[in-house]
Amino acid sequence: MAGVIDTSEFRKGLKIEVDGEPFEIIEFQHVKPGKGSAFVRTSIKSLLSGRLLQPTFKSGDKVGKPDIEERTMQFLYRQGDDYYFMDTRNYEQTFLGEKVLGESKNFLKENLEASVLFYNGKALGVSLPNSVDLKVTKCDPGVRGDTVSGASKPAELDTGYVVNVPLFINEGDVLKIDTRDGKYLTRVSTAQ
Repeated sequence: MAGVIDTSEFRKGLKIEVDGEPFEIIEFQHVKPGKGSAFVRTSIKSLLSGRLLQPTFKSGDKVGKPDIEERTMQFLYRQGDDYYFMDTRNYEQTFLGEKVLGESKNFLKENLEASVLFYNGKALGVSLPNSVDLKVTKCDPGVRGDTVSGASKPAELDTGYVVNVPLFINEGDVLKIDTRDGKYLTRVSTAQ
């Protein structure tokens, strides 16, 4: 444990240690009842197992600060179910399994820089930029005159991820995709 964090410092995304396990705060609410002392209601997610807990802390309680390190790493390649990353400072390589990456694997393309989270020297997960640019490899062609407002069609991207896009998108177009919810944001460039 690298230190302590007071409940007054709680914020969304903060990493804390409870019972020797690292957690991330998903939601929190400071409650000041008319009678009794104030407390903090939280929703936390385990960084090791992914389980959700909803503990309540008294105001002024202290929790541990986990030994977590965030390193900027570059995605190199995929081999089977393993995704290999290289530390941009010392060229050290590490890999993360498909289960650990979760939905993030849908947005990984070669040379993409991401923050990899380490707990006691072991890679736990990855934080991607809020959006990535991916190329459309497969989709039905846009038909001239097909201008139904709000209509969409599925398009497969170069990572294998399928996203719903507007009808005017064609194969070869480069799209900006939101990595938080996996949705289409805008077209970056058109196919030549």
